[in-house]
Amino acid sequence: MKLLRYDAGFSRRKFLADASKGVLSTGVLMSLHEAIAKTGEINKAYPDELLSIEGYTKGRIKTGDIIDASNVELVKDLIEPVRYEQILKHGRRLKIVKTTTDIMRLSPWEYIEATLANSGRGVFDAKGNVVDKTTGQPWIGGHPFPNPTNGIELFAGQTLSWGRHDASFYALKLTTIEQNGQERFRYSGGWAEMSPVGRVSMEPKPYWPEQKSKLRFQSVFFLEPQAYRGTSFLNVWDYDHSTFPQLYGYVPEFRRIRQFPTNQRFEPLIPGLTLFLSDAWAAGDPLHTWGNYKIVGRGPFLGGLSESWNHSNDNWEHTTHGGPKGKTFWDATVELIPEAIMVEAEPLKFPRAPIGKKRVWFDARNQVVVGMVTYDRNLKPYRSFDGAYSLYEGGGKKVMDGKHPYWSWAHVTSSDIQTNSVTRIEQVRAVEGHHESGANDPKMYDRYLTQAALQRLGAV
Repeated sequence: MKLLRYDAGFSRRKFLADASKGVLSTGVLMSLHEAIAKTGEINKAYPDELLSIEGYTKGRIKTGDIIDASNVELVKDLIEPVRYEQILKHGRRLKIVKTTTDIMRLSPWEYIEATLANSGRGVFDAKGNVVDKTTGQPWIGGHPFPNPTNGIELFAGQTLSWGRHDASFYALKLTTIEQNGQERFRYSGGWAEMSPVGRVSMEPKPYWPEQKSKLRFQSVFFLEPQAYRGTSFLNVWDYDHSTFPQLYGYVPEFRRIRQFPTNQRFEPLIPGLTLFLSDAWAAGDPLHTWGNYKIVGRGPFLGGLSESWNHSNDNWEHTTHGGPKGKTFWDATVELIPEAIMVEAEPLKFPRAPIGKKRVWFDARNQVVVGMVTYDRNLKPYRSFDGAYSLYEGGGKKVMDGKHPYWSWAHVTSSDIQTNSVTRIEQVRAVEGHHESGANDPKMYDRYLTQAALQRLGAV
């Protein structure tokens, strides 16, 4: 019997054959990077079976359908074991939307332009830091390895620019739901981050000269409940990928700034959250404080990349379902990602870390993280993270980021697998009316990213 060249199993055989040779070259029919550079579309890199859920399931699941316990077996290979278990046993559901083929809809516009323009210029120097190979200076913007060949290149790009804007502020609402469905903790606050290097939108670019030795300023603060109002943390990252950030916190009880141990990154920020500093964007620690990066899998995946912004709510707040009381999980959309790359890493410079390794899924189209599972020191599953991104347009509405619609994350589900508690995190339009989500505002630094800012926020 003669096999069709691109029959339904062709992609799987291609992924397996590459894995057996230790090869990573994204795309199936041609190089994904080449297809994007030529057309801005992914279609020519993949056969039909990877471009739609209909093609993958041979019509048994269609765009617009809901994945639930009745049909999850059809897509079991496309999701992490934790989401599978939550769908099968805890009432979680996922709505299928159309696969995005236009690469310009999968990250901020200027970040994608810089990625394409600077392709081939990203290298590691003798210290293991990412630099521009033409100058030896810090990275200049976009993803330095858009055609990755190994796991550390994927993690390097993620660590260099978390939110893919030069500066971001996210107004946050966070809720922890216990195994019995009861709401145990509810918080509101804000998260800010700013890059002094690799800038593609804010002047001066690509560097803020006075801070060129820094990689990132990042802070998080809490406004509700009253007992934790003013609690805040500030991370100042050195550009050296092996150096721990300086970590400061404002303690409301003492009304002062305290410097925390530099490697204290595996504890909840405040009680009840299944979220550590180390977890941020799946790359919350400097690149070389982890190691043994290795690609352990490759294939299609279901992830939230579009239609995740709730335009029908004035404050962008999302609705929920599932669990004993119908409020454990976000109402979420997912699409068939033609190719995701699964990378594992182990903590190297954390002798007391409760984590033995983490497994992270990257979308090959834009190298963004679409899922993570961490494992305890006995290598048993510990916590799971899955989030959703989106262009903020829909229902005749748009949130603009300069000349283009705002692109960002919309919500995250953080699950403690060992206690079955879930922390729901969402980006909202604003908290307390004046802390508003947005990107590339130079005022963010003085408002949120200095020790004086922490004291000011704590005093309000």
